[in-house]
Amino acid sequence: MQNRDPRAIILRPVVSEKSYDMIAQNRYTFEVDKRATKPQIADAVTEIFGVTVEKVNTMNVAGKPRRLRYRAGTTRSWKKAIVTLKEGDSIEFFES
Repeated sequence: MQNRDPRAIILRPVVSEKSYDMIAQNRYTFEVDKRATKPQIADAVTEIFGVTVEKVNTMNVAGKPRRLRYRAGTTRSWKKAIVTLKEGDSIEFFES
């Protein structure tokens, strides 16, 4: 994943009650590419939003089991990144 476009690393923001509650603590949640590393995620957030990243926490979210009539399967698995920004920085996308 060398020299990748930052928009290919940060896929979309995670919109949930818990993620919006963490904005008060200057923490923002994104769905990211499964192969992305913490430094790549920090660089991508800095480049896209123009903020200073202090810390990045990542987790792999496993797919949940689902069933459609007689066929069993799972939802897709994905990677979540919780990005902590420097005090005073914010991302306007989440504020509106």
